[in-house]
Amino acid sequence: MKRIKFLIIISIILVSSCKAQLKKINGVSFVASREQINEKHVKPLIDIHANYAAVMPFGFIRNLEHPDIVFNTDRQWFGETREGAKQYIETLKKKHIKIMLKPQIWVWHGEFTGNIKMQSEANWKILEDSYTRFILEFAALAGQTNADIFCIGTELETFVNNRPEYWFDLINKIKLVYHGKLTYAANWNEFNSTPFWNELDYVGIDAYFPVSTSKTPTLEECLKGWKSHKNDIIQTYKTYNKPILFTEYGYRSVDYSGKQPWESNRDMDQVNLEAQNNTTQALFETFWDEDWFAGGFVWKWFINHDEVGGEQNFMFTPQNKPAEAIIKTYYETHK
Repeated sequence: MKRIKFLIIISIILVSSCKAQLKKINGVSFVASREQINEKHVKPLIDIHANYAAVMPFGFIRNLEHPDIVFNTDRQWFGETREGAKQYIETLKKKHIKIMLKPQIWVWHGEFTGNIKMQSEANWKILEDSYTRFILEFAALAGQTNADIFCIGTELETFVNNRPEYWFDLINKIKLVYHGKLTYAANWNEFNSTPFWNELDYVGIDAYFPVSTSKTPTLEECLKGWKSHKNDIIQTYKTYNKPILFTEYGYRSVDYSGKQPWESNRDMDQVNLEAQNNTTQALFETFWDEDWFAGGFVWKWFINHDEVGGEQNFMFTPQNKPAEAIIKTYYETHK
């Protein structure tokens, strides 16, 4: 009789363990706004069964060779500042939404942050000092607000490759003020050369992998397009034994959405909801049931849900589009 009870207990533990593996970080990239947020802005996240939000304050750089980061100024939108990030975090947490605090850099004119590169040792030092002030300001906020994850940088490949020692030192400084989980948001073609995954808790990837060259990619094409990328991701997981987190993922509702998913050019304006649906569905089918996959944050989610997105919108947000229902389905079954 005791043996039977023991086996029953073991079976319950195993079943519970399997269910736990299916639980994912079902996140949204919560776009900073001019205004404070309230329960009305959080309810749509609850409606799609999101359990995480990435709160994204910003610092600004004049150009790719300029070393000074400007942040926490009265010229920024409220949600981009420390005060705004704190208000967003506190409001989201009241509704049991967990937080990844993800401070980011914006280069004027929208130039790619991965190409930030200084032209002298003196300017590299200025950039390092400036970035340290920027990131530690928000690491301290992450600690004060008990944020669940802190992201130490986003798509900064050239900075990382040229100054690896700095990044190892920065991680140590971050750990003095924040004691939660850490990640870095590597671009999709950067993650397998990022040198410091052993120092972090998640391998973070902004998952804009090309998966199809078709005008309207089919689900089957996208699933096939993921195969080689998935193998590379699995190898990185095996190398570091760190769960994979898509710090950003998503597709535009536009023709050729799977060809260069990172492209935000507004000249691409031919609405294609089916393309967004199929690329989104393929990503979920490829990753969301894998036990080594932690989950991800859809790009991007605006606070005024009723006023954004829609079936005439050709940009990334899934809000008020058929893709929102796909996300809701997967988030509900993996919450």
